[in-house]
Amino acid sequence: MEYYNYIKSLHLIFVITWFAGLFYIPRLFVYQIESFHKPSPDKEILGEQLKLMTKRLWYIITWPSAILATIFAIWLLILMPEWLLQPWMHVKLGFVVLLIGYHLKTHQYFKQLQRDDVRKTSSYMRLWNEGATFILFAVVFLVILKSSFDWIFGIVGIFVLGVLIMLGFKVYKRIRAKNPNA
Repeated sequence: MEYYNYIKSLHLIFVITWFAGLFYIPRLFVYQIESFHKPSPDKEILGEQLKLMTKRLWYIITWPSAILATIFAIWLLILMPEWLLQPWMHVKLGFVVLLIGYHLKTHQYFKQLQRDDVRKTSSYMRLWNEGATFILFAVVFLVILKSSFDWIFGIVGIFVLGVLIMLGFKVYKRIRAKNPNA
């Protein structure tokens, strides 16, 4: 158990870098989609540069971080199997499954955009970008508060966060409609 804190530290580092990738890549998708609608040669120049940036972010940072965070998490569960008996851990693992689903769906969007197959709007990707935020909030509160977590308060808190993000998105959309360079 002397190396438990090292394993936990590595798990946290790779969770942070995984989320960093998941936060940034939808933003790059927004720029890719918007560049797709620009006239030539901007469309081609920006499109190729953004494809390269997303490819590097996805394969050099995000995927390796996801894999390493998962390996260290499994290692922690092997070291502390009693955690699997805790109700908060069941909920956390449910959010981890949701995060993996989010990651895989983001990978699907990545592959489409790498082929210049634009199926979503930049507004959609701005909203998609918030998915990882919800999961992060839920997991952090679960891990920190554990059994003292008030489920009603937590659900209301996540709902309020969602409403605030949606309101912020609507305000930003209005500002962009009035000033496209914002």
